Amino acid sequence: MSRPTNPSFDIAHLAHVEMLTDKFEESLDFFTRIYGLKLSGQDETSAYLRAWDDYEHCTLKLTRSHTTGVGHIAYRAASPEALERRVEAIQASGYKVLGWIDGDQSHGRAFRFEDPFGHVFEIYWETRWYAPEEENERAALKNTASAFTGAAPRRLDHLNLLSSDVTEFRRFMETCLGSRVTEMIRLDNGRIGGCWFTINNKTYDLACTEEHGGGVGRLHHVTYATDQREDILRAADIFLQNGVHIETGPHKHAIQGTFFLYVWEPAGNRVELANAGARLILAPDWEPVVWTENERRRGQAWGLKTIETFHTHGTPPVKKEH
Repeated sequence: MSRPTNPSFDIAHLAHVEMLTDKFEESLDFFTRIYGLKLSGQDETSAYLRAWDDYEHCTLKLTRSHTTGVGHIAYRAASPEALERRVEAIQASGYKVLGWIDGDQSHGRAFRFEDPFGHVFEIYWETRWYAPEEENERAALKNTASAFTGAAPRRLDHLNLLSSDVTEFRRFMETCLGSRVTEMIRLDNGRIGGCWFTINNKTYDLACTEEHGGGVGRLHHVTYATDQREDILRAADIFLQNGVHIETGPHKHAIQGTFFLYVWEPAGNRVELANAGARLILAPDWEPVVWTENERRRGQAWGLKTIETFHTHGTPPVKKEH
């Protein structure tokens, strides 16, 4: 008899990602004017951004830095009690604990910890709901968070991190966040080449794939979701018009079946627009779909070869030794 593969549900959803940029003004212009996120607020070091139907004040925290990549990854707990349960589990896990912080303008106190590869995570409960301050930001329908224009993405969807040991990263996610694996790649040598994780009924909110660029603690990409594929096709024209580097797509992934488009924002961080359709993981006893190395070698769902930079480019860039 199968057992539930999602015993926790202490975590509600992926909440926000902090992205570092060494070209702050250019990156902010890209994410607001071109990519279509809304600026909720700003302080001396960061801009707080969100998609038009994200209910929280911030889903992308864009932070001035001397480098690029990910500052931290945040999840919102399902309740104050769930937060405390997860904190206890993390403290007993043996993974690096950074402790409580006060939060920022978008949320209250948060508990921080770290995976074995240098990625910083936080979980919190108290949050700031987005409230329109100007009439033109108010949605026509009261069940929608805010107004929208153009091909702007609807909500934060997922991110992809890089690590040298995906198996160990999987243990970290299952132990600390109660995540379950929905799909994975098993290489011919037995290693896990990639894992796709969820903490609710979405197909995935975080992916981890093998680091092939020689870096540590790097970001592969951050993704926002669109309502439909046509939004992504229109976005490709918008990116073209504005001189944005389109890395690959629009294509369809075999894994997770997502229609996608990848671009690089001005500082070099990879961002994606994606549409997963209506696909959800509703089965409480879901078993991971396992892809072989040979199946992955065939390329994307429509047989298109994945561009080489997709396997090697991550942020921050790896310094080359002379």
